[in-house]
Amino acid sequence: MKRKCSIVIIPLAALLFFSTSAFATNGYQLIGIGSYQKSLAGAVTAFPGSNMTAVTNPAGMLRIGHRADFSMEAFMPDRSTDFTAFGGGIAESNSEIYGIPAIGWNGPVGSRDDMVFGGGMYGTSGMGVDYSSTLMQPSVYWDGYSSIAFWQMAPSLAWQASEKLSLGASINIDFQQVSFQQRMLADSNGDGQGDIVINNFDLSRGASAFGFGLSLGLLYDFNEMVTFGASYKSKQFFTDLEYQLAHGDIDMSAFGGGPQPAGTYTLDLDFPQQAAVGIAVHVTGAFSVAADVKWINWSDTMDTLAVSGPGGNTAMDPGWDDQVVFALGLTYKLNDSFNLRAGFNYGESPIDTASAANNMLLPAVVETHYTVGADYKLDDHWDIGFHYMYVPENTVTAGPATSAPGVKIALSEQSFGMNLGYRF
Repeated sequence: MKRKCSIVIIPLAALLFFSTSAFATNGYQLIGIGSYQKSLAGAVTAFPGSNMTAVTNPAGMLRIGHRADFSMEAFMPDRSTDFTAFGGGIAESNSEIYGIPAIGWNGPVGSRDDMVFGGGMYGTSGMGVDYSSTLMQPSVYWDGYSSIAFWQMAPSLAWQASEKLSLGASINIDFQQVSFQQRMLADSNGDGQGDIVINNFDLSRGASAFGFGLSLGLLYDFNEMVTFGASYKSKQFFTDLEYQLAHGDIDMSAFGGGPQPAGTYTLDLDFPQQAAVGIAVHVTGAFSVAADVKWINWSDTMDTLAVSGPGGNTAMDPGWDDQVVFALGLTYKLNDSFNLRAGFNYGESPIDTASAANNMLLPAVVETHYTVGADYKLDDHWDIGFHYMYVPENTVTAGPATSAPGVKIALSEQSFGMNLGYRF
């Protein structure tokens, strides 16, 4: 039995800690925060339109007027892991919808008209996966669960340095809460049910951590038609996630490790640095085009990770590559009250065939995103907007030289959101 299990247990054990990415877009970074940014597919570095620019390019706080924004998004990912290459089944996650609220505001600093203070914040509501018992290979079953909550606040200060140049900075204050559980069970009597636990990783008690980082941004108007934007977001440094585990919560008996002792186990899980440049072109008074290129340094934070505790260190190898993301957004002003928008976002998956076997619980493999949206001014102060995002399924199959050749991981996504804005 141990010989059969070893085909897939080793890569799966290396996955458990990284379910944060099961709700991925560009890796586990959302392509945009709030309906305005989503409707343009994230092409907002040089084209800010809501207070969520505090999270993406804080210099944009000077370009949107004094306002407040309230946004809510229903995020609907569809994830699966396919074990049919080993004579097993297909695991489909039962968790299908999550809420992503966001809020932002800004106002003048004293009586100055060249400086604004404000901020943006957003959160994800316990995203993760929920896989029921699934046949991995003959006589071996697997189930898994995760719940990941993430929150970020970005108080921002922006300054009009000259007639054409805007500068901004944000302090990123982060919080994450992570819990997960995974088991492998043997079917000892052939009744189609796993009844003997042969591998266990139970961190369902959860752990929390605070993090921090810094964002910098600028906007420069070449002329009335063309604006250039750039932003840099530092690595988000988190305190260790600490799990208080009982004896046997970690049990690697399936491949000779045995149950681990009780005690405190820690995981260091940071978010990567990233940089973006963008351009916005106002082609006519009614039609504008925005384009972004973004680099995300996944190889620094998602290459090798480790959980440490009384039982020693367990090293994992997610093996993520850095990601370059391209985004294009279009907006058309029908009249003084009504704007239409559409966007396209593409980023090659940070997970390839060489690392797919190590990422079966975090299928962050989607690449192409299509978005549409609109906003409407209700009166002199209030406006309302919406977006819809469609992300077709992408599948990556573990290559022949990996520890689980033929395993397939897949992800597709949809989301719908609304924004209510108030202009002071």
